[in-house]
Amino acid sequence: MENQLTPNSSIILEIRELLENARKNVAQQVNTQLLTTYWNIGRIIVEYEQQNQIRADYGKQTLRELSKELTREFGKGFSRSNLQNMRAFYLAYEKCQTVSGKLSWSHYCELLSITDENKRSFYEKESINSGWSVRELKRQIDSSLYERLLLSSGDVNKEKVLSLAQKGIEINQPADIIRDPYVFEFLGVPENKPILESDLEKALVVQIEKFLLELGRGFMFVGTQQRVTLNNTHYYVDMVFYNKILRAYVLIELKTKKLTPEAAGQLNMYLNYYAAEVNDPDDNPPIGIILCTEKDSIAAEYALGGLSNNIFASRYVLYMPDKEQLIAQVEAVLKNWHEKKDNCHD
Repeated sequence: MENQLTPNSSIILEIRELLENARKNVAQQVNTQLLTTYWNIGRIIVEYEQQNQIRADYGKQTLRELSKELTREFGKGFSRSNLQNMRAFYLAYEKCQTVSGKLSWSHYCELLSITDENKRSFYEKESINSGWSVRELKRQIDSSLYERLLLSSGDVNKEKVLSLAQKGIEINQPADIIRDPYVFEFLGVPENKPILESDLEKALVVQIEKFLLELGRGFMFVGTQQRVTLNNTHYYVDMVFYNKILRAYVLIELKTKKLTPEAAGQLNMYLNYYAAEVNDPDDNPPIGIILCTEKDSIAAEYALGGLSNNIFASRYVLYMPDKEQLIAQVEAVLKNWHEKKDNCHD
């Protein structure tokens, strides 16, 4: 009897891979060509405005007329707002070569809504590095990820701003994966409604993909209530992840109240156990994160100070943070940093 082909036969797998790669390459080429075309349309519009010294109000009328004509000839995609985006696209990216074909036009339309060049560059780099969809990019912008990262370490300075803008998030050490606050708006829990730790854990598991997005790049979910047995006594770690970039287990303890020294001590014990009993030879020391509703900076310093393990405490909120307030905080910290730097030079 002759061998019959199955969906997993080697010949099927080889041809399937070839076709899938071809489709990806074609889609990539089409996307790159589309971005180049839109950039050049923006260039033509700007050059026309400059040559004819068109004022802003006449510019709007020009775009309306251009939109009607292009839509009549070429169909959808040439609304006045889209033409405005093409114009802004050209102005934001002086060289077409700096535009990434890894992002779609919809990505760039979201990015163009950001006026701060450093912030826009950060979200562009992270969209590429993390493979964010347009929806994920919008969510990260709405949750003020850029400002949260700048404020997380408490030492905002111009160098850190430029680093995020030029490279995105660099993950070289445990502190690089920490955010403060973490935003869990995707759980849909009312801000002032009390929630049990067990219910918070279950809700995060149900929304694990969104939780992984909030945790950041490199996280893989291991499980909940992971048992730790010491002297015949069982303890349970709320949530365990593995970060493949840092090559380390990440243990998360959920607290629906403010940070306490007891929580730090308990998590420190879990980290010692994982380092001795769970880690493989190639793994780096495990990392601990306490997620709590409140964190007094002085109490946190004393609770976490002197521990040999990597333990961090961060707040979490159940709603989108006030974007303007976060921006104001960043600007205030940067202003203080500039003043201190100027005083040092005096």
